[in-house]
Amino acid sequence: MTSIKVLHGQPTPEELAAVLAVVSSRAAATAAAAAMGQQAGGGPASTWADRSAAVRRLPKPGRHAWRTSAWAQ
Repeated sequence: MTSIKVLHGQPTPEELAAVLAVVSSRAAATAAAAAMGQQAGGGPASTWADRSAAVRRLPKPGRHAWRTSAWAQ
């Protein structure tokens, strides 16, 4: 891990510990996601693995939506 320098202010040891805990946990999560082959954003690795395409999308109203709204599904 690279060194961290405080440029402004006088942080307490507790504040420095909190910042270092957040930075180190974020770095560990990024490394774990890279090791698993996923993007850092948490999404699927590829569009083939994306299961959101299987979810039914809601119909969008069109020109004659009022006419076809009473039709049987």
